Formats: sequence, structure tokens, C-alpha cells
Amino acid sequence: MAFLELQGLDKRYDDLTAVADFSLSVTKGEFVCLLGPSGCGKTTTLQMVAGFTPPTRGHIVLDGRDITNDKPSQRGLGIVFQSYALFPHMTVADNVGFGLEMRSVALTDRRQRVADTLALVHLAPMASRFPRELSGGQRQRVALARALVIQPPVLLLDEPMGALDAKLREEMQIELRALQRRVGITTLMVTHDQAEAMTLADRVVLMNKGRIEQVERPFEMYENPNGRFSSTFLGKANVIEGHTVDGVVAANGHRLPRGEGSAAGEVDYIVRPEKMEFSTTGAFVRGRISARVFLGNHWLFQVDTPLGLLQITQANIGLPQAAEGDEVGLAWSANHARIVPRGSAS
Repeated sequence: MAFLELQGLDKRYDDLTAVADFSLSVTKGEFVCLLGPSGCGKTTTLQMVAGFTPPTRGHIVLDGRDITNDKPSQRGLGIVFQSYALFPHMTVADNVGFGLEMRSVALTDRRQRVADTLALVHLAPMASRFPRELSGGQRQRVALARALVIQPPVLLLDEPMGALDAKLREEMQIELRALQRRVGITTLMVTHDQAEAMTLADRVVLMNKGRIEQVERPFEMYENPNGRFSSTFLGKANVIEGHTVDGVVAANGHRLPRGEGSAAGEVDYIVRPEKMEFSTTGAFVRGRISARVFLGNHWLFQVDTPLGLLQITQANIGLPQAAEGDEVGLAWSANHARIVPRGSAS
């Protein structure tokens, strides 16, 4: 049963539609990421849930109660911003306890809840420090503790790791996911980072131009994109334009195995780079390697072919199989190809 329901939300600014017909049901304890490029409407959606931005149309229902017209303070939601918005003149403990003080929680109870929450985020020894004395990761955990200490029904996260460097960001993603599971809190998070969404989310809501493109678990969305946009935004993908003929896909004079999907007529034929392999026999298309890039744990090749520029990746288990300028054949398993209507969800 849905714990948080967003029902047909629209947000319009004069002639601009920021969010259109957004509907989503979130179960209790679920971690959902709103993913998409800048300007796709994900932050506007989060702000409508938080109460900072009123929807033009639609309803927000939390645990059976319509909160669409409630003020932010009446909703009782926990919110963490990208900037963390910590009070620089307050200690860690005072920052975390501020929301409880505003709710007139008794001092003894307030101190205990602050101590318990700081222990939860592994910051108990930092209670008397000021934000300027903390690292970026520690400041983020203070912001999380401040949101969690009020025991909100829903935690809203707006690009909470955007200010962290790559290594710390990866560490904090794992820590945040573990914390969310321990607490069991329903979480709605905004991110433009595909890896972050796949790491954290139970489900990903992929948005584009104010609308939902696809809602799915990360693995399912990656393996079964519903169109060109989904396939190219969530990871890399080779998208080949073709049309179906006698159970196969024809593309620029090449016959490709049918693959997964029931689309007919003009189609987009999608294969992930890691699903392709170099082949001396049984290749579906041949081409010449125009670029080879070393990316640490894998090699990336770009191959000029009659089907266009295709990408193939190989795990780094030693020296690469081919070099720039080599002519190669490319093959893949039919069940690794996804066929969708041309231009769908784009």
C-alpha cells in the first residue's frame, strides 16, 4: 500500500510547464530517486512535496492524509539540501537539536534524541564542534542528523552529495544507503548522477522535460530501457536506427538479431557497450577502431561502422585485444539487444 502518493502533479509558470502529470506511489521505507538532466523538473517536484512550491494541479497524500495545501512546517518532513544550510555559529549538537527546540521538545528529551541521532550517524565525538571544524562528509552527516532527529515520516534529499569530491561522494553513497536501511525511513531523493541513483535507489524515476520517462528498479531500467532517452541517460548505449523485417532488424543493409521487445516497423535497436565483443567469425558488422581509451577498470573502444559510431567496453584484465586503426568485427547475443519504437521516450 502506498505511503506517499503524488497524484497528477502539474506545475506551470505562465507559459512554462515545469512538471506535467506526475504520478507516483511510494511504499513505506522505500528509497526512490528522481533522476534526470538539469531543468527536467525533479527539484520542482521535490519542492512541491516539501511544501515550498504549490502545485498548479494535483494532490500530495501522505499516509492517507491530503497535505497538498499544508504549510511546510505542518508536514513534518525531514529535508537535506545540497548546501546543508547549517548554522555556522552553532555547535553540531545545537544544529541537530534546533528542530526539536522549535517544536518545544523538553530539554532532557531533546538532549537524549540528539545524542542518539549523532551516534546513529557516527558523529557523537563531534557534538561540541562547529561546522567550520568539520569535513564535507561530516557536515553532510550533521545535516542528515538534523533531518532525522525530528523523526519525520519522509526524508527529502536535494542533491545532498553535490558538494563532495568523487571519492568521498562514493563513500557517502554507501553510508547513506546503509543508514536509510537501518532507520527504515521513506526517502525521496533528487540527483542528476546516474551512478548515485543506481547505488542508492530501490526504484528510479527517470524524468525528462517535466515528465516521467520510466519508473523501474535500477537493474531493470538499465537492462530494459523503454527508449532512446532512458538507454542513453542511464549509462552508455549504442542506439542503431532500423526497421523490422521477417523477424530481424534491418539497418543500413545489415541484418541484426531480433532481440528483446515487441516493437515493429521503424525501431531503435539498443545494445550496451559491455554486451558487445570483438569477433572474427559471426560478426554482425565490421568496422575500424577510431579511438581507444583506458579508464582504469575497463577499456573503451569507438568503432566506425556502417551502422554508425559504436562503442564497446572490455574489462581490464590485461593488455587490450585491439588497437586504434585495427579492423574488427562486432557481435552480441540477441537477448542483449533491446528493440523499442523509433524515438520512443525521447
